[in-house]
Amino acid sequence: MARIGFIGLGNMGGGMAANLAKAGHDVHAFDLSGEALARAKQAGCLPVDSAAAAADGAEAIVTMLPAGKHVEQVYAESLFGNAPGSALLLDCSTIDVATAKRVAEAAAAKGLVAVDAPVSGGIAAANEGTLTFMVGGSNEAYSRAEPILAAMGKAVIHAGANGAGQAAKICNNMLLGASMVATCETFLLAQKLGLDAQTFFDIASKASGQCWSMTSYCPVPGVGPVTPADRDYQGGFATALMLKDLRLAMEAASGVSADVPMGAKAAELYQQFADAGQGGLDFSGIIRMLERKV
Repeated sequence: MARIGFIGLGNMGGGMAANLAKAGHDVHAFDLSGEALARAKQAGCLPVDSAAAAADGAEAIVTMLPAGKHVEQVYAESLFGNAPGSALLLDCSTIDVATAKRVAEAAAAKGLVAVDAPVSGGIAAANEGTLTFMVGGSNEAYSRAEPILAAMGKAVIHAGANGAGQAAKICNNMLLGASMVATCETFLLAQKLGLDAQTFFDIASKASGQCWSMTSYCPVPGVGPVTPADRDYQGGFATALMLKDLRLAMEAASGVSADVPMGAKAAELYQQFADAGQGGLDFSGIIRMLERKV
């Protein structure tokens, strides 16, 4: 088992660090929140008082931070100069592709190996250790990262060179955001046409229109598996986070001159939903705006 530094113990990072400790790793964990540190200690991690302390002596260092600027800051101020030369850096944050490539290049210049390994699955999967990791980095780096990531997930997939993990994540979430909007408006149309929601679910989930947003994450309460819709859209994947990912997708699309009209419209709709004060609700709650309840 390895000594692992873990920086960022929020809704996702807390469960991920706990699963590393559960797997037998020696996890030295840091977060700015005292409450998060206390939860990490209860989960078997050793709380430390700084990101630099988490990096000191670590064989691998996992970061789970809000945005690219935070990743660059932590790498520059806390990891470079404190992490051992043999350490592997695994950034599991969702950030822009350019920053992911830049921090990997900076790490290489310091003699360190880095991968970008953003996740899919949400808070429940982070807690249960069933995340999907999309990994960008060299073949050697991926081979080193895979067993560590496997302790936190059900699938670890090598997407390509540094930055490819982030590219896969934002493309996936653009598809998710657009398909959720389509799922919401389809259920609302079915309702107005006199179809029972459960009956429509039973049909569409076995027909050509089936998709994950419907079969696994239905935005209609009481239909299909239990989802945030059954908890008044509390928990799950916050609208603000979906909007963040859609903005990253739009930025990436602009950078390579890709035409993404459906993704752009989804970003516009989620912006409207967030502007209406609903950023904390699960992203499937956008059905409320589409049915004019927000």
